[in-house]
Amino acid sequence: MNFKLSKSQIVLVIFFTVVIIDQVVKIWVKTSMYLGEEFNIFGNWARIHFTENEGMAFGMQFGGSFGKLLLSSLRIAAIAGFFWYIFRTIKKNMPTGFIICLTLITAGATGNLIDSAFYGLIFDDSYFKAATMFPPEGGYAGFLHGHVVDMFYFPIIKGTWPQWMPIWGGQYFEFFRPVFNVADSAITIG
Repeated sequence: MNFKLSKSQIVLVIFFTVVIIDQVVKIWVKTSMYLGEEFNIFGNWARIHFTENEGMAFGMQFGGSFGKLLLSSLRIAAIAGFFWYIFRTIKKNMPTGFIICLTLITAGATGNLIDSAFYGLIFDDSYFKAATMFPPEGGYAGFLHGHVVDMFYFPIIKGTWPQWMPIWGGQYFEFFRPVFNVADSAITIG
């Protein structure tokens, strides 16, 4: 029996696999950890560290409440554009690897958009406790104002830059400092 997926089927399998894994991990972290809580998974250099990102990459914010709405609207438009482009590349019979890369980016963007769009509505906050899903008093924020859940932290190298080094001399250094999630990984790999 020869079983081969079409390019459209590959897109759907990858997209839903990434989004489902991303959401399962985020919901597990959100409902079983409090903000700032962490535990080691491989020594001290690989950790699960629960943090939330209110804005863009690396916690950057963009113009308060209006900026959050604008950013979410741009994300929705970008995801729609990526889907349109993916299916256009399928029709043009572009290489499967290229289509997979576009799909990973789209799935990652969708995973983070789900957090931003719905987590404020369906969870209470995670300060000093694990969040409750569908709390009776409602969520911590409105539609498109939720926070993106991040949890993977790999502080592999820590130290201080040598004093003789220009600009950074004597300052603390950590590689790899950002905390990220499955969706962020899919975007990066894509």
